[in-house]
Amino acid sequence: MSPSLENRWALILGASSGFGAAIARALAAAGMHICGVHLDPRRSIAQAEAVIADVEAAGRRAVFFNTNAADARRRARVIAALPEALGDTPLHLLVHSLAFGSLRPYIADDPAEKALSEEQMDMTLRVMAHSLVYWSQDLTHAGLLARGSRIYALSSLGAERATANYGAVSAAKAALEAHARQLALELAPRGIAVNCLRPGVCDTPALRAIPGHEAILAAVQTHHPAGRLTTPEDVAQVIVALADPRVAWISGDVIPVDGGEAAIGVG
Repeated sequence: MSPSLENRWALILGASSGFGAAIARALAAAGMHICGVHLDPRRSIAQAEAVIADVEAAGRRAVFFNTNAADARRRARVIAALPEALGDTPLHLLVHSLAFGSLRPYIADDPAEKALSEEQMDMTLRVMAHSLVYWSQDLTHAGLLARGSRIYALSSLGAERATANYGAVSAAKAALEAHARQLALELAPRGIAVNCLRPGVCDTPALRAIPGHEAILAAVQTHHPAGRLTTPEDVAQVIVALADPRVAWISGDVIPVDGGEAAIGVG
């Protein structure tokens, strides 16, 4: 447990699986209470319940909302409910880890059935990128982000590289990084830092949704000099380190968490 993080609060968007779940567990182990927003139907609700149980087993509070984080009315309801949990304490961290988008090609032989539609593009950008802006706006206006708060968004190397069927998500990741830079600029006078993390290839539910993901995983495992993939826990421990209140002079950046994967051109 880190004394500097004890009894502070983190709000994690996408808290029930993948990076969000690992970050929730790691922050709780470091002493933080967790507010989580996730969207799980009955068949997958057990994964959210497992995260809640682990947070509480660490002696921390867990306040979770099973709702659509990309819906404006539902976002407003969550934000209205937060002061009851937080009291007079602002959020120390907002972590954006929403990974829901359309994985279709832009150009297809059968556009009606296989090509990305306008609605799918808009949905992907709204969920995976634009929602960062809207949450940041509303939390700031509600006084729930204050001097010393930090915002972290999970991007990927897809923000710079093209991959089959990944076009809409790639566009969303590029927009997410642009949004983070702009938020860093505008929130700097308020003492709020904003950054993106770029994890390496990681075997998460979001990655497994990509057609041909097996080849991506195999290429990284074969060629990465460390001989392994990035894990959600790798990313979670970086978030814990960056959450230290003394680490305050990093903002507007994209921070790789990949063991050198991007720098050495793995894959």
